[in-house]
Amino acid sequence: MFKGQPKGLFALALANTGERFGYYTMLAIFMLFLQAKFGFTEAVANQIYAIFLAAVYFMPVFGGMLADRIGYGKCVVTGVCIMFAGYVCLAIPTAANTLGMGLMLLALLLIAVGTGLFKGNLQVLVGNLYDDPKYAAKRDSAFSLFYMAINIGAMFAPSAATAITNHFLGKAGLIYKADIPALAHQYLAGTITPENTAKLQSLMGQMPDYTGTDLAGFSQYYIDHLASSYNMGFAVACVSLIVSIAIYVACRSWFKHADVNAKQAAASTTAAPVQELTREQEKSRIVALIMVFAVVIFFWMAFHQNGSSLTWFARDYTQSYATGWTRIGFNIWALAMIAASVYTLFGVFQSEKSSGKIVCGAVTAALWAGAYALYSGMANPLDIFPQLFQQFNPFYVVALTPVSMAIFSALADKKTDKHPEGMEPSAPKKIGMGMLVAACGYLVMILASRGQASPAQLAGTVSPDPVVPTWLMGTYLILTFAELLLSPMGISFVSKVAPPRFKGLMMGLWFASTAVGNYLSSIPGLLWRHVPLWANWAILMSLCLIAGAVMFAMLKRLEAATK
Repeated sequence: MFKGQPKGLFALALANTGERFGYYTMLAIFMLFLQAKFGFTEAVANQIYAIFLAAVYFMPVFGGMLADRIGYGKCVVTGVCIMFAGYVCLAIPTAANTLGMGLMLLALLLIAVGTGLFKGNLQVLVGNLYDDPKYAAKRDSAFSLFYMAINIGAMFAPSAATAITNHFLGKAGLIYKADIPALAHQYLAGTITPENTAKLQSLMGQMPDYTGTDLAGFSQYYIDHLASSYNMGFAVACVSLIVSIAIYVACRSWFKHADVNAKQAAASTTAAPVQELTREQEKSRIVALIMVFAVVIFFWMAFHQNGSSLTWFARDYTQSYATGWTRIGFNIWALAMIAASVYTLFGVFQSEKSSGKIVCGAVTAALWAGAYALYSGMANPLDIFPQLFQQFNPFYVVALTPVSMAIFSALADKKTDKHPEGMEPSAPKKIGMGMLVAACGYLVMILASRGQASPAQLAGTVSPDPVVPTWLMGTYLILTFAELLLSPMGISFVSKVAPPRFKGLMMGLWFASTAVGNYLSSIPGLLWRHVPLWANWAILMSLCLIAGAVMFAMLKRLEAATK
Protein backbone atom coordinates (compact mmCIF):
# COMPACT_ATOMS: atom_id res chain seq x y z
CA MET A 1 0.00 0.00 0.00
CA PHE A 2 2.66 2.51 1.10
CA LYS A 3 5.64 0.59 -0.24
CA GLY A 4 7.36 2.02 -3.30
CA GLN A 5 5.67 5.44 -3.12
CA PRO A 6 7.91 8.54 -3.42
CA LYS A 7 8.32 10.27 -0.07
CA GLY A 8 7.12 13.52 -1.61
CA LEU A 9 3.62 12.02 -1.63
CA PHE A 10 3.59 11.79 2.16
CA ALA A 11 4.80 15.37 2.64
CA LEU A 12 2.16 16.78 0.29
CA ALA A 13 -0.55 14.56 1.80
CA LEU A 14 0.24 15.70 5.35
CA ALA A 15 0.31 19.34 4.27
CA ASN A 16 -3.14 18.86 2.79
CA THR A 17 -4.37 17.04 5.91
CA GLY A 18 -3.67 20.10 8.06
CA GLU A 19 -5.41 22.48 5.68
CA ARG A 20 -8.43 20.21 5.26
CA PHE A 21 -8.80 19.76 9.03
CA GLY A 22 -9.25 23.51 9.42
CA TYR A 23 -11.57 23.79 6.43
CA TYR A 24 -13.87 20.99 7.52
CA THR A 25 -13.90 22.20 11.13
CA MET A 26 -15.27 25.46 9.78
CA LEU A 27 -17.65 23.75 7.37
CA ALA A 28 -19.07 21.41 10.04
CA ILE A 29 -20.65 24.33 11.90
CA PHE A 30 -20.92 27.02 9.20
CA MET A 31 -24.55 26.36 8.26
CA LEU A 32 -25.53 26.20 11.94
CA PHE A 33 -23.60 29.44 12.52
CA LEU A 34 -25.46 31.26 9.73
CA GLN A 35 -28.85 30.31 11.12
CA ALA A 36 -27.94 30.82 14.78
CA LYS A 37 -26.29 34.23 14.38
CA PHE A 38 -28.37 35.86 11.63
CA GLY A 39 -31.62 33.93 11.92
CA PHE A 40 -31.60 33.02 8.23
CA THR A 41 -34.14 30.59 6.82
CA GLU A 42 -32.87 27.34 5.33
CA ALA A 43 -33.25 28.79 1.82
CA VAL A 44 -31.16 31.91 2.52
CA ALA A 45 -28.51 30.11 4.57
CA ASN A 46 -28.21 27.42 1.94
CA GLN A 47 -27.71 30.02 -0.83
CA ILE A 48 -24.78 31.55 1.07
CA TYR A 49 -23.39 28.10 1.83
CA ALA A 50 -23.75 26.92 -1.77
CA ILE A 51 -22.25 30.07 -3.29
CA PHE A 52 -19.29 29.78 -0.92
CA LEU A 53 -18.74 26.12 -1.77
CA ALA A 54 -19.04 26.92 -5.46
CA ALA A 55 -16.47 29.71 -5.13
CA VAL A 56 -14.08 27.46 -3.20
CA TYR A 57 -14.15 24.90 -5.99
CA PHE A 58 -14.31 27.31 -8.92
CA MET A 59 -11.30 29.40 -7.93
CA PRO A 60 -8.86 26.55 -8.75
CA VAL A 61 -9.60 27.31 -12.43
CA PHE A 62 -7.86 30.67 -12.04
CA GLY A 63 -5.31 29.20 -9.63
CA GLY A 64 -4.44 26.54 -12.20
CA MET A 65 -4.16 29.04 -15.05
CA LEU A 66 -1.84 31.20 -12.94
CA ALA A 67 0.27 28.21 -11.87
CA ASP A 68 0.70 27.10 -15.49
CA ARG A 69 2.49 30.43 -15.95
CA ILE A 70 4.38 31.12 -12.68
CA GLY A 71 4.68 27.69 -11.03
CA TYR A 72 2.65 25.50 -8.69
CA GLY A 73 4.69 25.96 -5.51
CA LYS A 74 4.42 29.76 -5.55
CA CYS A 75 0.64 29.49 -5.82
CA VAL A 76 0.41 26.96 -2.99
CA VAL A 77 2.31 29.19 -0.53
CA THR A 78 0.41 32.32 -1.56
CA GLY A 79 -2.88 30.44 -1.17
CA VAL A 80 -2.09 29.43 2.42
CA CYS A 81 -1.36 33.05 3.38
CA ILE A 82 -4.63 34.31 1.87
CA MET A 83 -6.64 31.52 3.52
CA PHE A 84 -5.09 32.36 6.88
CA ALA A 85 -6.30 35.96 6.58
CA GLY A 86 -9.78 34.69 5.74
CA TYR A 87 -10.03 32.42 8.75
CA VAL A 88 -8.82 35.21 11.03
CA CYS A 89 -11.68 37.41 9.76
CA LEU A 90 -14.19 34.60 10.28
CA ALA A 91 -12.98 33.98 13.84
CA ILE A 92 -13.60 37.59 14.99
CA PRO A 93 -16.85 37.80 17.03
CA THR A 94 -19.12 40.58 15.76
CA ALA A 95 -22.72 41.66 16.13
CA ALA A 96 -25.28 40.41 13.63
CA ASN A 97 -25.24 43.73 11.78
CA THR A 98 -23.90 45.13 8.52
CA LEU A 99 -20.31 45.08 9.81
CA GLY A 100 -20.65 41.49 10.96
CA MET A 101 -22.15 40.42 7.65
CA GLY A 102 -19.50 42.29 5.66
CA LEU A 103 -16.60 40.79 7.61
CA MET A 104 -18.04 37.31 7.18
CA LEU A 105 -18.44 37.76 3.40
CA LEU A 106 -14.87 39.11 3.16
CA ALA A 107 -13.65 36.06 5.06
CA LEU A 108 -15.46 33.71 2.70
CA LEU A 109 -13.99 35.49 -0.33
CA LEU A 110 -10.44 35.23 1.04
CA ILE A 111 -10.88 31.55 1.90
CA ALA A 112 -12.21 30.83 -1.59
CA VAL A 113 -9.36 32.68 -3.34
CA GLY A 114 -6.73 31.08 -1.12
CA THR A 115 -8.16 27.61 -1.63
CA GLY A 116 -8.18 28.22 -5.39
CA LEU A 117 -4.45 28.84 -5.32
CA PHE A 118 -3.71 25.97 -2.93
CA LYS A 119 -5.94 22.99 -3.53
CA GLY A 120 -5.68 22.12 -7.22
CA ASN A 121 -2.01 23.04 -7.51
CA LEU A 122 -1.02 20.84 -4.57
CA GLN A 123 -2.70 17.95 -6.36
CA VAL A 124 -0.87 18.76 -9.58
CA LEU A 125 2.38 18.45 -7.62
CA VAL A 126 1.28 14.99 -6.52
CA GLY A 127 0.46 14.02 -10.11
CA ASN A 128 3.84 15.33 -11.30
CA LEU A 129 5.61 12.90 -8.97
CA TYR A 130 4.11 10.09 -11.04
CA ASP A 131 5.22 11.42 -14.41
CA ASP A 132 8.45 9.62 -13.57
CA PRO A 133 8.17 6.19 -15.28
CA LYS A 134 9.52 4.63 -12.08
CA TYR A 135 6.31 5.53 -10.25
CA ALA A 136 3.78 5.77 -13.11
CA ALA A 137 2.02 2.48 -12.27
CA LYS A 138 1.28 3.69 -8.73
CA ARG A 139 -0.64 6.85 -9.73
CA ASP A 140 -4.15 5.60 -8.86
CA SER A 141 -3.07 4.10 -5.52
CA ALA A 142 -1.19 7.32 -4.72
CA PHE A 143 -4.28 9.45 -5.18
CA SER A 144 -6.28 7.01 -3.05
CA LEU A 145 -3.70 7.47 -0.26
CA PHE A 146 -3.69 11.23 -0.80
CA TYR A 147 -7.49 11.28 -0.61
CA MET A 148 -7.36 9.19 2.55
CA ALA A 149 -5.03 11.77 4.13
CA ILE A 150 -7.49 14.55 3.29
CA ASN A 151 -10.17 12.65 5.14
CA ILE A 152 -8.06 12.11 8.24
CA GLY A 153 -8.27 15.87 8.72
CA ALA A 154 -11.96 15.91 7.86
CA MET A 155 -12.69 13.03 10.26
CA PHE A 156 -11.52 14.91 13.35
CA ALA A 157 -13.06 18.24 12.30
CA PRO A 158 -16.69 17.84 13.50
CA SER A 159 -15.61 16.59 16.94
CA ALA A 160 -13.13 19.46 17.26
CA ALA A 161 -15.82 21.97 16.30
CA THR A 162 -18.28 20.40 18.75
CA ALA A 163 -15.79 20.32 21.63
CA ILE A 164 -14.87 23.98 21.17
CA THR A 165 -18.51 25.05 20.83
CA ASN A 166 -19.52 23.14 23.96
CA HIS A 167 -16.56 24.53 25.91
CA PHE A 168 -17.43 28.17 25.26
CA LEU A 169 -21.17 27.61 25.65
CA GLY A 170 -20.46 25.97 29.00
CA LYS A 171 -18.43 28.98 30.14
CA ALA A 172 -21.58 31.06 29.51
CA GLY A 173 -23.71 28.66 31.58
CA LEU A 174 -25.43 27.19 28.52
CA ILE A 175 -25.80 23.86 26.75
CA TYR A 176 -26.66 23.22 23.11
CA LYS A 177 -30.31 22.60 22.24
CA ALA A 178 -31.18 22.35 18.55
CA ASP A 179 -34.54 24.15 18.94
CA ILE A 180 -33.33 27.26 20.69
CA PRO A 181 -31.72 29.34 17.87
CA ALA A 182 -34.81 29.27 15.62
CA LEU A 183 -37.22 29.81 18.54
CA ALA A 184 -35.07 32.64 19.94
CA HIS A 185 -35.11 34.46 16.60
CA GLN A 186 -38.87 33.93 16.33
CA TYR A 187 -39.34 35.41 19.81
CA LEU A 188 -37.17 38.46 19.09
CA ALA A 189 -38.95 39.01 15.77
CA GLY A 190 -42.39 38.72 17.38
CA THR A 191 -43.46 35.83 15.13
CA ILE A 192 -43.44 33.04 17.71
CA THR A 193 -46.60 31.08 18.50
CA PRO A 194 -47.88 30.61 22.08
CA GLU A 195 -47.01 26.92 21.86
CA ASN A 196 -43.42 27.67 20.85
CA THR A 197 -43.18 30.40 23.52
CA ALA A 198 -43.94 27.77 26.14
CA LYS A 199 -41.36 25.47 24.58
CA LEU A 200 -38.70 28.20 24.66
CA GLN A 201 -39.57 28.90 28.31
CA SER A 202 -39.05 25.21 29.10
CA LEU A 203 -35.72 25.11 27.27
CA MET A 204 -34.50 28.19 29.16
CA GLY A 205 -35.15 26.31 32.38
CA GLN A 206 -32.87 23.49 31.23
CA MET A 207 -29.78 25.73 31.08
CA PRO A 208 -27.44 24.68 33.90
CA ASP A 209 -26.19 28.09 35.05
CA TYR A 210 -28.50 30.67 33.50
CA THR A 211 -30.46 32.53 36.16
CA GLY A 212 -32.42 35.06 34.12
CA THR A 213 -36.19 34.85 33.66
CA ASP A 214 -36.79 37.25 30.76
CA LEU A 215 -37.27 35.37 27.49
CA ALA A 216 -36.10 38.28 25.33
CA GLY A 217 -32.88 38.61 27.33
CA PHE A 218 -32.32 34.86 27.24
CA SER A 219 -32.94 34.69 23.51
CA GLN A 220 -30.34 37.36 22.71
CA TYR A 221 -27.89 35.97 25.27
CA TYR A 222 -28.09 32.46 23.81
CA ILE A 223 -27.77 33.61 20.18
CA ASP A 224 -24.77 35.82 20.96
CA HIS A 225 -22.88 33.16 22.91
CA LEU A 226 -23.65 30.34 20.50
CA ALA A 227 -22.44 32.47 17.57
CA SER A 228 -19.23 33.47 19.38
CA SER A 229 -18.65 29.81 20.28
CA TYR A 230 -18.79 28.99 16.59
CA ASN A 231 -16.28 31.82 15.96
CA MET A 232 -13.83 30.03 18.25
CA GLY A 233 -14.35 26.88 16.21
CA PHE A 234 -13.38 28.80 13.07
CA ALA A 235 -10.13 29.89 14.76
CA VAL A 236 -8.96 26.27 14.69
CA ALA A 237 -8.36 26.64 10.96
CA CYS A 238 -5.73 29.31 11.60
CA VAL A 239 -3.70 26.91 13.74
CA SER A 240 -4.06 24.03 11.29
CA LEU A 241 -2.81 26.21 8.40
CA ILE A 242 0.34 27.04 10.35
CA VAL A 243 0.99 23.31 10.78
CA SER A 244 0.24 22.69 7.12
CA ILE A 245 2.67 25.28 5.74
CA ALA A 246 5.35 24.18 8.23
CA ILE A 247 5.18 20.63 6.84
CA TYR A 248 5.22 21.91 3.26
CA VAL A 249 8.31 24.10 3.78
CA ALA A 250 10.23 21.61 5.93
CA CYS A 251 9.79 18.76 3.42
CA ARG A 252 10.01 20.75 0.20
CA SER A 253 13.20 19.01 -0.90
CA TRP A 254 11.20 15.76 -1.18
CA PHE A 255 9.03 17.07 -4.02
CA LYS A 256 10.94 20.09 -5.35
CA HIS A 257 11.68 18.24 -8.60
CA ALA A 258 7.91 17.93 -9.23
CA ASP A 259 7.32 21.67 -8.83
CA VAL A 260 7.61 22.38 -12.55
CA ASN A 261 5.06 23.40 -15.14
CA ALA A 262 5.35 22.37 -18.81
CA LYS A 263 7.74 25.21 -19.76
CA GLN A 264 9.96 24.64 -16.73
CA ALA A 265 10.03 20.87 -17.35
CA ALA A 266 11.05 21.36 -20.98
CA ALA A 267 13.99 23.51 -19.88
CA SER A 268 15.02 21.21 -17.02
CA THR A 269 17.55 18.41 -17.24
CA THR A 270 16.29 16.65 -14.09
CA ALA A 271 12.50 16.76 -14.48
CA ALA A 272 10.58 13.84 -15.99
CA PRO A 273 10.30 14.13 -19.79
CA VAL A 274 7.18 15.93 -21.03
CA GLN A 275 4.82 13.80 -23.11
CA GLU A 276 4.51 15.17 -26.64
CA LEU A 277 0.95 15.29 -28.00
CA THR A 278 -0.42 16.38 -31.34
CA ARG A 279 -3.11 19.06 -31.48
CA GLU A 280 -5.64 16.37 -32.31
CA GLN A 281 -4.62 14.28 -29.30
CA GLU A 282 -4.85 17.32 -27.05
CA LYS A 283 -8.31 18.12 -28.37
CA SER A 284 -9.49 14.53 -27.90
CA ARG A 285 -8.27 14.45 -24.31
CA ILE A 286 -9.76 17.81 -23.42
CA VAL A 287 -13.14 16.82 -24.87
CA ALA A 288 -13.08 13.56 -22.88
CA LEU A 289 -12.26 15.43 -19.68
CA ILE A 290 -15.02 17.98 -20.23
CA MET A 291 -17.54 15.16 -20.74
CA VAL A 292 -16.50 13.66 -17.42
CA PHE A 293 -16.67 17.07 -15.72
CA ALA A 294 -20.24 17.54 -16.95
CA VAL A 295 -21.39 14.23 -15.46
CA VAL A 296 -19.75 14.56 -12.04
CA ILE A 297 -21.54 17.87 -11.44
CA PHE A 298 -24.56 15.83 -10.37
CA PHE A 299 -22.55 13.68 -7.98
CA TRP A 300 -21.25 16.75 -6.15
CA MET A 301 -24.74 18.22 -6.07
CA ALA A 302 -25.92 15.10 -4.25
CA PHE A 303 -22.81 14.51 -2.17
CA HIS A 304 -22.47 17.97 -0.68
CA GLN A 305 -25.76 17.79 1.17
CA ASN A 306 -23.71 16.81 4.23
CA GLY A 307 -23.39 20.39 5.47
CA SER A 308 -26.95 21.42 4.61
CA SER A 309 -29.99 19.16 4.13
CA LEU A 310 -28.40 16.08 5.75
CA THR A 311 -27.36 18.22 8.73
CA TRP A 312 -30.90 19.63 8.95
CA PHE A 313 -32.21 16.06 8.89
CA ALA A 314 -29.78 15.24 11.71
CA ARG A 315 -30.94 18.27 13.69
CA ASP A 316 -34.70 18.11 13.09
CA TYR A 317 -35.55 14.50 12.27
CA THR A 318 -32.95 12.36 14.06
CA GLN A 319 -32.80 11.41 17.73
CA SER A 320 -30.52 13.70 19.73
CA TYR A 321 -29.08 10.68 21.51
CA ALA A 322 -27.50 7.36 20.60
CA THR A 323 -27.93 4.03 22.36
CA GLY A 324 -26.30 0.62 22.13
CA TRP A 325 -23.51 -0.03 19.63
CA THR A 326 -24.21 3.16 17.66
CA ARG A 327 -22.64 5.19 20.50
CA ILE A 328 -19.14 4.23 19.35
CA GLY A 329 -19.66 6.20 16.16
CA PHE A 330 -19.80 9.43 18.15
CA ASN A 331 -16.43 9.00 19.89
CA ILE A 332 -13.79 10.24 17.47
CA TRP A 333 -10.93 8.49 19.28
CA ALA A 334 -12.69 5.14 19.08
CA LEU A 335 -13.30 5.74 15.37
CA ALA A 336 -9.64 6.67 14.89
CA MET A 337 -8.56 3.43 16.57
CA ILE A 338 -10.91 1.38 14.39
CA ALA A 339 -9.65 3.12 11.24
CA ALA A 340 -6.01 2.60 12.24
CA SER A 341 -6.70 -1.07 12.98
CA VAL A 342 -7.74 -1.61 9.36
CA TYR A 343 -4.23 -0.63 8.25
CA THR A 344 -2.48 -2.73 10.89
CA LEU A 345 -4.71 -5.69 10.01
CA PHE A 346 -3.65 -5.35 6.38
CA GLY A 347 -0.10 -5.26 7.67
CA VAL A 348 -0.59 -8.73 9.14
CA PHE A 349 -1.17 -10.11 5.65
CA GLN A 350 1.20 -7.85 3.74
CA SER A 351 4.27 -7.93 5.98
CA GLU A 352 7.07 -9.95 4.44
CA LYS A 353 8.62 -10.97 7.77
CA SER A 354 6.97 -12.97 10.54
CA SER A 355 8.09 -10.39 13.10
CA GLY A 356 6.21 -7.73 11.17
CA LYS A 357 3.08 -9.87 11.12
CA ILE A 358 3.30 -10.39 14.89
CA VAL A 359 3.78 -6.68 15.60
CA CYS A 360 0.90 -5.69 13.32
CA GLY A 361 -1.33 -8.34 14.91
CA ALA A 362 -0.50 -7.14 18.42
CA VAL A 363 -1.13 -3.49 17.50
CA THR A 364 -4.45 -4.45 15.88
CA ALA A 365 -5.56 -6.26 19.04
CA ALA A 366 -4.49 -3.29 21.19
CA LEU A 367 -6.44 -0.86 19.00
CA TRP A 368 -9.56 -3.00 19.20
CA ALA A 369 -9.18 -3.26 22.97
CA GLY A 370 -8.75 0.51 23.24
CA ALA A 371 -11.84 1.18 21.12
CA TYR A 372 -13.87 -1.25 23.21
CA ALA A 373 -12.66 0.37 26.45
CA LEU A 374 -13.78 3.78 25.18
CA TYR A 375 -17.11 2.32 24.11
CA SER A 376 -17.66 0.67 27.49
CA GLY A 377 -17.15 3.97 29.29
CA MET A 378 -19.63 5.95 27.21
CA ALA A 379 -22.96 7.11 28.61
CA ASN A 380 -26.04 5.15 27.52
CA PRO A 381 -27.96 6.96 26.11
CA LEU A 382 -25.36 9.40 24.79
CA ASP A 383 -26.28 12.97 23.83
CA ILE A 384 -25.17 13.73 20.26
CA PHE A 385 -24.99 16.84 18.09
CA PRO A 386 -26.13 17.24 14.46
CA GLN A 387 -22.70 18.20 13.10
CA LEU A 388 -21.15 14.99 14.44
CA PHE A 389 -22.80 12.97 11.67
CA GLN A 390 -20.40 14.68 9.26
CA GLN A 391 -17.49 12.69 10.71
CA PHE A 392 -18.86 9.39 9.37
CA ASN A 393 -18.03 10.09 5.74
CA PRO A 394 -14.31 10.84 6.32
CA PHE A 395 -14.08 7.95 8.80
CA TYR A 396 -15.47 5.57 6.21
CA VAL A 397 -13.06 6.96 3.59
CA VAL A 398 -10.04 6.43 5.85
CA ALA A 399 -11.16 2.97 6.95
CA LEU A 400 -12.25 1.73 3.53
CA THR A 401 -9.40 3.12 1.39
CA PRO A 402 -7.11 0.08 1.92
CA VAL A 403 -10.07 -2.21 1.19
CA SER A 404 -10.86 -0.46 -2.10
CA MET A 405 -7.16 -0.40 -3.03
CA ALA A 406 -6.85 -4.12 -2.35
CA ILE A 407 -9.93 -4.92 -4.44
CA PHE A 408 -8.79 -2.85 -7.42
CA SER A 409 -5.22 -4.14 -7.12
CA ALA A 410 -6.50 -7.71 -7.21
CA LEU A 411 -8.61 -6.92 -10.26
CA ALA A 412 -5.64 -5.25 -11.97
CA ASP A 413 -3.53 -8.38 -11.38
CA LYS A 414 -6.24 -10.68 -12.74
CA LYS A 415 -5.25 -10.87 -16.39
CA THR A 416 -7.17 -12.88 -18.97
CA ASP A 417 -7.10 -13.24 -22.76
CA LYS A 418 -10.00 -10.80 -22.97
CA HIS A 419 -8.42 -8.44 -20.44
CA PRO A 420 -4.62 -8.69 -20.93
CA GLU A 421 -4.08 -5.50 -18.91
CA GLY A 422 -6.17 -6.74 -15.98
CA MET A 423 -9.83 -6.55 -14.99
CA GLU A 424 -9.71 -3.33 -12.99
CA PRO A 425 -12.47 -0.99 -14.25
CA SER A 426 -11.31 2.13 -16.06
CA ALA A 427 -11.64 5.48 -14.28
CA PRO A 428 -14.69 6.51 -16.39
CA LYS A 429 -16.39 3.20 -15.56
CA LYS A 430 -15.70 3.70 -11.84
CA ILE A 431 -17.23 7.17 -12.07
CA GLY A 432 -20.39 5.76 -13.67
CA MET A 433 -20.60 3.09 -10.96
CA GLY A 434 -20.18 5.77 -8.31
CA MET A 435 -23.18 7.70 -9.63
CA LEU A 436 -25.41 4.63 -9.36
CA VAL A 437 -24.19 3.87 -5.83
CA ALA A 438 -24.92 7.47 -4.77
CA ALA A 439 -28.50 7.02 -5.96
CA CYS A 440 -28.82 4.11 -3.51
CA GLY A 441 -27.76 6.42 -0.68
CA TYR A 442 -30.73 8.69 -1.28
CA LEU A 443 -33.06 5.73 -1.57
CA VAL A 444 -32.16 5.09 2.08
CA MET A 445 -33.10 8.69 2.91
CA ILE A 446 -36.47 8.28 1.19
CA LEU A 447 -37.13 5.25 3.40
CA ALA A 448 -35.97 7.16 6.50
CA SER A 449 -38.40 10.00 5.73
CA ARG A 450 -41.54 7.88 5.59
CA GLY A 451 -44.30 9.30 7.78
CA GLN A 452 -42.31 12.40 8.77
CA ALA A 453 -43.88 15.86 8.78
CA SER A 454 -42.61 18.28 6.15
CA PRO A 455 -40.11 20.98 7.23
CA ALA A 456 -42.87 23.57 6.74
CA GLN A 457 -45.06 21.74 9.23
CA LEU A 458 -42.25 21.62 11.81
CA ALA A 459 -41.70 25.41 11.48
CA GLY A 460 -38.31 25.47 13.20
CA THR A 461 -38.99 22.79 15.80
CA VAL A 462 -37.88 19.16 15.81
CA SER A 463 -39.87 16.08 14.83
CA PRO A 464 -41.95 14.54 17.63
CA ASP A 465 -41.03 11.10 16.26
CA PRO A 466 -37.35 11.31 15.24
CA VAL A 467 -35.59 8.39 13.53
CA VAL A 468 -32.65 6.46 14.95
CA PRO A 469 -29.11 7.62 13.97
CA THR A 470 -28.42 4.44 11.96
CA TRP A 471 -30.37 5.82 8.99
CA LEU A 472 -27.90 8.66 8.50
CA MET A 473 -24.94 6.46 9.39
CA GLY A 474 -26.00 4.06 6.62
CA THR A 475 -26.56 6.86 4.12
CA TYR A 476 -23.08 8.24 4.72
CA LEU A 477 -21.62 4.75 4.28
CA ILE A 478 -23.26 4.31 0.87
CA LEU A 479 -22.28 7.82 -0.25
CA THR A 480 -18.71 7.03 0.80
CA PHE A 481 -18.66 3.93 -1.42
CA ALA A 482 -19.72 6.22 -4.26
CA GLU A 483 -17.10 8.81 -3.38
CA LEU A 484 -14.28 6.26 -3.34
CA LEU A 485 -15.29 5.13 -6.81
CA LEU A 486 -15.49 8.66 -8.15
CA SER A 487 -13.39 11.31 -6.44
CA PRO A 488 -9.82 9.96 -6.06
CA MET A 489 -10.15 8.12 -9.37
CA GLY A 490 -11.38 11.28 -11.06
CA ILE A 491 -8.43 13.32 -9.76
CA SER A 492 -6.01 10.61 -10.87
CA PHE A 493 -7.73 10.49 -14.28
CA VAL A 494 -7.33 14.24 -14.74
CA SER A 495 -3.65 14.22 -13.73
CA LYS A 496 -3.00 11.37 -16.18
CA VAL A 497 -5.05 12.51 -19.19
CA ALA A 498 -4.63 16.31 -19.07
CA PRO A 499 -2.29 17.63 -21.80
CA PRO A 500 0.97 18.69 -20.11
CA ARG A 501 0.66 22.38 -21.00
CA PHE A 502 -2.87 22.53 -19.54
CA LYS A 503 -2.43 20.48 -16.36
CA GLY A 504 -3.22 23.31 -13.98
CA LEU A 505 -6.21 24.44 -16.00
CA MET A 506 -7.65 20.93 -16.35
CA MET A 507 -7.29 20.25 -12.63
CA GLY A 508 -8.96 23.61 -12.07
CA LEU A 509 -11.83 22.60 -14.33
CA TRP A 510 -12.26 19.38 -12.34
CA PHE A 511 -12.86 21.57 -9.33
CA ALA A 512 -15.04 23.90 -11.40
CA SER A 513 -17.37 20.99 -12.07
CA THR A 514 -17.42 20.45 -8.32
CA ALA A 515 -18.21 24.14 -7.93
CA VAL A 516 -21.24 23.93 -10.19
CA GLY A 517 -22.41 20.85 -8.31
CA ASN A 518 -21.90 22.66 -5.01
CA TYR A 519 -24.05 25.55 -6.15
CA LEU A 520 -26.75 23.21 -7.40
CA SER A 521 -26.65 21.57 -3.96
CA SER A 522 -28.69 24.58 -2.83
CA ILE A 523 -31.76 23.27 -4.68
CA PRO A 524 -32.93 21.03 -1.79
CA GLY A 525 -32.48 24.04 0.50
CA LEU A 526 -34.66 26.20 -1.72
CA LEU A 527 -37.29 23.46 -1.77
CA TRP A 528 -36.90 22.52 1.88
CA ARG A 529 -40.08 24.17 3.18
CA HIS A 530 -42.05 23.82 -0.06
CA VAL A 531 -42.13 20.06 -0.74
CA PRO A 532 -42.53 16.88 1.32
CA LEU A 533 -39.33 15.75 2.98
CA TRP A 534 -38.95 12.63 0.82
CA ALA A 535 -39.24 14.65 -2.42
CA ASN A 536 -35.83 16.28 -1.88
CA TRP A 537 -34.15 12.88 -1.67
CA ALA A 538 -36.10 11.61 -4.69
CA ILE A 539 -34.81 14.49 -6.83
CA LEU A 540 -31.21 13.75 -5.85
CA MET A 541 -31.62 10.02 -6.43
CA SER A 542 -33.12 10.58 -9.89
CA LEU A 543 -30.32 12.92 -10.98
CA CYS A 544 -27.66 10.43 -9.88
CA LEU A 545 -29.37 7.64 -11.83
CA ILE A 546 -29.60 9.76 -14.98
CA ALA A 547 -25.96 10.92 -14.71
CA GLY A 548 -24.78 7.34 -14.19
CA ALA A 549 -26.68 6.17 -17.27
CA VAL A 550 -25.17 9.01 -19.34
CA MET A 551 -21.68 8.08 -18.14
CA PHE A 552 -22.07 4.47 -19.24
CA ALA A 553 -23.47 5.62 -22.59
CA MET A 554 -20.27 7.65 -23.20
CA LEU A 555 -17.92 4.97 -21.86
CA LYS A 556 -16.44 3.63 -25.11
CA ARG A 557 -15.75 7.09 -26.44
CA LEU A 558 -14.09 8.19 -23.19
CA GLU A 559 -11.89 5.11 -22.95
CA ALA A 560 -10.87 5.41 -26.62
CA ALA A 561 -9.99 9.09 -26.31
CA THR A 562 -7.64 8.53 -23.39
CA LYS A 563 -5.54 5.67 -24.77
